[in-house]
Amino acid sequence: MKKLGLNSIREEYLKFFESKGHLRLPSFPLIPQGDNSLLIINAGMAPMKPWFKGEAVPPRRRITTCQKCIRTPDIERVGKTSRHGTFFEMLGNFSFGDYFKHEATAWAWEFITKVMEMPEDKLYVTVYQDDDEAYDIWTKEVGVAPSHMSRLGKDDNFWEIGAGPCGPCSEIYFDRGEKYGCGKPDCAPGCDCDRYVEFWNLVFTQFNNDGSGNYTELPYKNIDTGMGLERLACIMQGVDSLFDVDTVMNITKHVSEITGAVYGQSVKTDVSLRVITDHIRSTTMMISDGILPSNEGRGYVLRRLLRRAARHGRLLGTDRPFLYEVCRTVIRESREAYPELEEKAGYIEKVIKAEEERFNQTVDTGMKLLGGYIDAMKADGRTVLPGEDCFKLNDTYGFPIDLTEEILAEQGMSADRDGFDALMSEQRERARAATAALGDFGWAGMDLGLPKELETKFTGYDSFREDDCVIWAIASENEAVGEINEGSEGILVLDRTPFYAEMGGQVADTGVIKAGDSVFEVSDVRRSKDNKYLHTGRVVKGSFRAEEKVSAEIDADRRMAIMRAHSCTHLLQSALRKVLGEHVEQAGSLVTPDTVRFDFTHFAAITPEELKEIDRLVNEQILADLPVTVKEMPISEAKKEGAMALFGEKYGETVRVVTMGDWSKELCGGTHLSNTAKAGSYRTVSEFSVAAGVRRIEAAVGRGALDDADRSRELNKELADILKTNTGELKAKAEQYMNEMRDMRRTIDKLNGKLLSAEADRLIAGAEKIGAVSVISARQEGASADSLRTVGDLLRDRDENIVAVLAAVGEGKLTFLAVCGKGAVAAGVKAGSIIKSITAMTGGSGGGKPDAAMGGGKDVSRIDEALAAVAGLVKDSLNN
Repeated sequence: MKKLGLNSIREEYLKFFESKGHLRLPSFPLIPQGDNSLLIINAGMAPMKPWFKGEAVPPRRRITTCQKCIRTPDIERVGKTSRHGTFFEMLGNFSFGDYFKHEATAWAWEFITKVMEMPEDKLYVTVYQDDDEAYDIWTKEVGVAPSHMSRLGKDDNFWEIGAGPCGPCSEIYFDRGEKYGCGKPDCAPGCDCDRYVEFWNLVFTQFNNDGSGNYTELPYKNIDTGMGLERLACIMQGVDSLFDVDTVMNITKHVSEITGAVYGQSVKTDVSLRVITDHIRSTTMMISDGILPSNEGRGYVLRRLLRRAARHGRLLGTDRPFLYEVCRTVIRESREAYPELEEKAGYIEKVIKAEEERFNQTVDTGMKLLGGYIDAMKADGRTVLPGEDCFKLNDTYGFPIDLTEEILAEQGMSADRDGFDALMSEQRERARAATAALGDFGWAGMDLGLPKELETKFTGYDSFREDDCVIWAIASENEAVGEINEGSEGILVLDRTPFYAEMGGQVADTGVIKAGDSVFEVSDVRRSKDNKYLHTGRVVKGSFRAEEKVSAEIDADRRMAIMRAHSCTHLLQSALRKVLGEHVEQAGSLVTPDTVRFDFTHFAAITPEELKEIDRLVNEQILADLPVTVKEMPISEAKKEGAMALFGEKYGETVRVVTMGDWSKELCGGTHLSNTAKAGSYRTVSEFSVAAGVRRIEAAVGRGALDDADRSRELNKELADILKTNTGELKAKAEQYMNEMRDMRRTIDKLNGKLLSAEADRLIAGAEKIGAVSVISARQEGASADSLRTVGDLLRDRDENIVAVLAAVGEGKLTFLAVCGKGAVAAGVKAGSIIKSITAMTGGSGGGKPDAAMGGGKDVSRIDEALAAVAGLVKDSLNN
C-alpha cells in the first residue's frame, strides 16, 4: 500500500473522480442551507438533499466532494476510546440519474486497488441479502472472489429513512489481521471486533418507499457514496486510531508542548489529550463557517465543545487560555483543502480566546460550587444533584449541563436531568413569548399547481417602478383558487415582477398590482424554494383571475429609502473593518426604509471615538459621490477581485458583485443606489452587544438621518427649557447643575453622618451590661439597610465589647442587623448565631460572620419579642 498523508489521500480521491467526469465542489458550510431538519451538517450527502429529492438541479449529474462533518451523539465517549470523534471529513462521489451500480463498484475498486494500492486479499465486500445484481457485478465484473463477499440483512446493508427514496448499499472492509480479531470461528465483515474495518459505503438509491413497506423502482436512480477520510488514512498509514493519523497527531503534539502531557503516558492523560485534539478540530471548523458560541442550537454545541476542551486542559494543569494557540496547528494542517481557514485565522483565534476567557471567569466559582454540592451529597448519602442546582450552575456560572453530568459521573453520581430540562423549558418559554407574533406563512407548503421549472423573473433591478406581468396562480385561505375578489386576502404569483422579495436582510417591496380598475395592495413578497415570487396582500377593489395580464407597481419612494439603507450597509461594513480591524465580519443585517441594523463580529464595546470615526468615514464616502456598479461574474473571479462574501452563505457559480468606488466590493443580491451621494447622510443611533462576540449597530440614513437630527434638536430644546437656558449654553448649564448636586450630596452625607454618629452615642448610653459585654437591642424606624450597617460599624468601632441588634421596618419588610466587637466575639458571642435565632422567631432567615450578620423577617408583629430575646441569647453564649 502507498504510505500517504491525509491531505494527499484527499487530493488523490478528488482527482480520481474528476478523471471520471465528476465536478469537484468545495465542502459545503457546516451550517445547513435551507434545511431546518439538521442543526449541523453530519454527512457528505446532507447538503445535496435538494438534488437527490429533485427539488433543485445540480450543477452537474456527477459530483465529488470532501465534506466537513460534525456529529456529537457520542461526545461523552470522545477521548475514552480511540475510535470516537466529533469532527470528520467525508469523501464522496455522487450520481444524480447518471451512472449506477456498474460504474460505482468498478471505480471504487479501481481507486482502492490501483490508486491506493491496497492488497486485494485484504479487501472484503458486503451487499444487501436480496441484491443479486450487486453481488453478480462485484463477483463477475469487478472480480472480487466469492469468499470475500458477504450478504447482510436490512439493518446493515439497506439505507432508508421512513418514506421516500431508499435502496440497498454495499460496504467495503479492510482486514487488519487476526491480532485485532475476537478469535471466534465466525468472525467476518460485520463482526463487532476491530479486525474488519468498514471504510466505504456505496448506497444504490433505486426504490421509493411509500411508508407502508411497499417499494417501487425510481425512474431516475442515484448513487451516494461515503468514505471517512480519517478512517482511510488509518488504513493507509498503518495506525490504530484516527488520533494517530499524521495531521491529527500534529495537533496532539502541539497540545503536549503547551501542557507538558505526553501521549501514551497514562490512560487519564490520553483521554484529556484526545478530547482537546478532537474538540479543537471541530470548533475551528465551526467558527470558520460562521458559528459563534451561544446557549442555543449549534452555538451551544460549539460552546459545549470549547468548554469541555478547556476543562480537560485544566485537568492537564493548564488553567490559562491555550486552545486559541492550538487552532493555529489545525489551520496549518487543513488549509490546503479549506483555504478559508487561513483567511479567517485571526478571527477564529479571537473567538476561541474570548470564549476561553469567558469560561475562566466563571469556572473556578462554578467548580467550587459544584464541589460543595458533591461534598454535601456524599455527606447525605445522595447520588443525584437536584435540577435547580444544575440550572444555577448553567445559568449563573456558564456550566453546560453536559459538563456537570461528566464531573458528577466521575464521582459515581448523576444529575436530575428532567428537573433541569423543565427549568430550561420555562426559561425558553419566557424568551419565546417575546417573539410569539412571528409565525410561518400559510403558503409555505401549499401546492399552487405550477410546474417546478417555472420561475418568476425578477425585473426589479431594471424596472424601478412598474412592469407588465401575467398572473400564474392565485391562493386564498390556504388553497389555490382561480379568482380572488374585493375584500379577500391572498397571494398572487406572477411570471415576472419588479417587487423585491425579502432575502439577504433586505425587506420586501410593497406597492400595488392593477388590472383595469382592480387593485391588489401588496404588503409582503417572499420567494419560494423553486424561485416563484409570492405577493401577499389584499384586493381593495375589483377582482383578479389566473392568467390575467396585470401591471405591477412598487412603492418607488419606499424602494429608494431601502436602497439608501442597503448601500450604506456596505459603506458601514468597510468603515468598521478600517476602524476596528479585519476580523470584523457581517453576522446579520436588516435593511428597512432609511434604517440599518447591522450585526458584526467584534469582542468589545465600540468607544465613542471609534463610533465618531465610523460615522465620519461613512459620510465621507457619501459626499465623495462614489459610483455604484453591479456586475455578474463567476464566483471564482469575484473572490480573486477581493469581493467580500457573507459568512456561511451559499452562493451559486455566478454571483452579483456590488462595487462602490475603491471603498467597497461585496457579493450581494439586493437593490442599490447608482451612486453613494443619493444616500444623503448617515447617522449611528445605537451600538450594543447582541451575543458573545457579536455587536449591533442601528443607524438612520437619508430622511431617517434628518428625522433623527430633528429629534435631537427638539430634545436639546426641551432640555434647555427645563434648565432655563438656551441650547448653545446647555452643556455649561448641565455641568453647573451637576456640580451643585454633588456639593449638596456631600453636605447631606456629612449631616447624615453626624446624625448616625449621634444615634450611635445614644444607643451606647442605653446599653445593658451583661458580664463583660454591652448589649443593645433597638428599633430604627424607617432606616435603610445601609443606615443600619453604618450605625452597626460605628458601634463596633467604639466599643470592642459591644453586642448590638438593630431592627428596621420599611415597605412591609423587616430587616435585622447584628454586630459584635472583637472582645464580644472572643467571649463566645457570634452575630451570625444571634441573627439566625431572632429571624426565625419572625418567620424569616439570615446569617453571616461572627462580627456582622444580617437577615430578614416576615411577621412584623413579633419584632419587639425578637429584640427582647437578644439579652437571653447573649447570656447563653457567654455561659457556653
